[in-house]
Amino acid sequence: MALTGIQIFKLLPKTNCGECGVPTCLAFAMNLAAGKAELDSCPYVSDEAREQLAEASAPPIRPLTVGSGDTAVKIGGETVLFRHEKTFFNPPGIAGRIKDTDEGIADKAKKWAEFQYERVGLNLRPELVFLECASGDAAKFEAAAKAVVDNSDLSLVLACEDPEVMAPVAKAMKDKKPLVYAATNANADKMSAIAGELGLPLAIKAADIDEAIALSDELTEAGHKDLVIDSGARDIAGLFQDQVAIRRSALQQQNRSLGFPTICFADALGTDMGEQVAAAAMLIAKYAGIVVLDDMTAEAVFPLLLERLNIYTDPQRPMTQNEGIYEIGGPSPDSPLLITTNFSLTYFIVSGEIESSRVPSWLLIKDTEGLSVMTAWAAGKFSGDDVGMFVKKIGIEEKINHKSLVIPGYAAAIAGDVEEELPGWNIQVGPREAAHLTKFLKEWSPGK
Repeated sequence: MALTGIQIFKLLPKTNCGECGVPTCLAFAMNLAAGKAELDSCPYVSDEAREQLAEASAPPIRPLTVGSGDTAVKIGGETVLFRHEKTFFNPPGIAGRIKDTDEGIADKAKKWAEFQYERVGLNLRPELVFLECASGDAAKFEAAAKAVVDNSDLSLVLACEDPEVMAPVAKAMKDKKPLVYAATNANADKMSAIAGELGLPLAIKAADIDEAIALSDELTEAGHKDLVIDSGARDIAGLFQDQVAIRRSALQQQNRSLGFPTICFADALGTDMGEQVAAAAMLIAKYAGIVVLDDMTAEAVFPLLLERLNIYTDPQRPMTQNEGIYEIGGPSPDSPLLITTNFSLTYFIVSGEIESSRVPSWLLIKDTEGLSVMTAWAAGKFSGDDVGMFVKKIGIEEKINHKSLVIPGYAAAIAGDVEEELPGWNIQVGPREAAHLTKFLKEWSPGK
């Protein structure tokens, strides 16, 4: 049974050191009881207390990993209903369905593995293949699984409800850490034995939430901790309601029976890819751990990857680029020198435009706590004095033959203060929009 905040407080060291991120041990205990903190944040808790607090400090939705290598997907581990309350931690895996009776399995796996997109320094891609045993033949099922893993780095969900067929294939693929799908009322004991022996995560396939609870309790008592729930809903309204009910039950009612990530089937919610993508977009926003599509195409996957990135980016912590000197296009000592903030989107837009201009340049990135140029200027984190001091200490003068600095057009107001801080420098005001950098750089000269 979960402990109350006061019960947890009694087991804490009561130092009020603040190293956990909150000022008092009581506040930390209350956050721990509410699932808004992790016990590891306290550096002084004793081993004895840690053992007693294990249940209370466990995330309300158990985290687990499906797959291996670059496409391993960590799902679960969430602590809030709405991302503005804290953040969402583990993005859902995106899977395409392949049947072992399909033609061209290897080619399809290769194609899906190539769907990779660079965005603000991150590699966005789908990670999973939902491999369905449509043949009922273990040899054919295993051959299909090998075709996927031999021709791509995609991870697997092995989908077969016949334990006799599943057992040899799961054993052959165990090093890839596939998700075993699925344990039902009819086969739970045998599927439990397969997943338990191989140490693989196991999916529950239920008719409704009540059945999911019963199966979850049965499998948990059998020693399974890494479970994934399929609530059984195959209509969009029912699945939406189930997703919300499961998350609320786990977080607000501390229902451990439903404290697991979910797998959802967008391919059952539409007859064409447009409908499936719309359904998948809803499921990504509403708590799915794995979303399965009937097929994967670039036009279907890319917007879902962007949505996932946006939802699972911490709204309280801007994405940032490391402060420093960036060489773009192999600049020489006579190349232009520009400066901007360390907001990731700003950096990648500006650096991308510089690359497109084919004018080798130096780009200084100043730490502004992840704020854009206008916001940083308004907040006093991109002032003339600060920019000038930064240019002095970063060591750029040793790399260039001129003293000409291009500042962003939106920060034109700081030009005078930068000149005062950098006597003898020529401070140039660049364009307001990065899209105009190509023309600006092609016409640039140090004394302009």
